[in-house]
Amino acid sequence: MDFTDIHLLLTNHLGADAIDEVIDNVPQPFLVVPAGRLAEVADLLYRHEQLYFDHLACITALDNGPAAGTMEVLYHFASIPYGHTLVLKVVLVRNQADEPLPVVPTLSHLWRTADWHEREAYDLLGIRFEGHPDLRRILLPTDWEGHPLRKDYEAQELYHGIRVKYEI
Repeated sequence: MDFTDIHLLLTNHLGADAIDEVIDNVPQPFLVVPAGRLAEVADLLYRHEQLYFDHLACITALDNGPAAGTMEVLYHFASIPYGHTLVLKVVLVRNQADEPLPVVPTLSHLWRTADWHEREAYDLLGIRFEGHPDLRRILLPTDWEGHPLRKDYEAQELYHGIRVKYEI
């Protein structure tokens, strides 16, 4: 099954509004999915007998910066038995300092690997995964201030008396 077949199967089962955009003129084509439909799309990817995406290889999150006002979460799926792959992207509105974190539903109930990938995205970029069973920092201490992979992140000078910010 190729990218076009997968796209058609998804829209036939979930409707055209399950996919915001199709990007197929790049070396690795991907589908842009609304955050509110991600769990439903992912469930079909996992459970449909022609798709059976049994492997979530990677979740990548990125901050497009305050000027762009968006963040993205990319999901890289593979079906080991069928040999096909798929990338989904969710675009989120980037929060301001006084606003709640951007939210996307967890996929940890479908793929166990999502657990740590989602915790990493939460820890480093401040994206909240709704329904995650244990959403807490995974790389940084629990009392660390901010999310270091955000474009506007400013490191604190000291952490418990230890200098963490150096001028080069």
